[in-house]
Amino acid sequence: MRMEWWILLSVYIVAAGILFFIPKNKIRLAAAAFLFNQVITFLIGLVVVELGLLEYPIRLFASINRASFTFEYLAFPVVCAAFSVWYPNNRRLLFQYGYYAGFSSVLTIVEVIIEKYTDLIRYIHWEWYISWITICISLFIVRLFCVWFFAKGRA
Repeated sequence: MRMEWWILLSVYIVAAGILFFIPKNKIRLAAAAFLFNQVITFLIGLVVVELGLLEYPIRLFASINRASFTFEYLAFPVVCAAFSVWYPNNRRLLFQYGYYAGFSSVLTIVEVIIEKYTDLIRYIHWEWYISWITICISLFIVRLFCVWFFAKGRA
């Protein structure tokens, strides 16, 4: 089995592990963040692939979809759910911005390493900073949605 398939398998194992550690009282928040992030990544991921900005040479469900099922429907939504669950609500604004920057940076660094050394992703008309910006914006939009969604129940 090629290295790329081992990476995809390990992503599924790590994602399941992250979900296992979500506190019981925050499962609803994690589910809302996970599902809303899937909506965002589904739309943007398809547009980016169809415009020829990115390519995923090795992927699951290759005959059905040219986007990366593993990243856009599992890995990033799970990370987004964890981001939302452990978001530092009561910390200083600078710390909260650092939280966004940290998550975006780690995901972008991992993506750049994967792009450079594997056939899981190929940048065509794309750069690392575009990934960083889109990840950060996605996290922000999901955070806004979750704050709005769960505030509606308290009113």
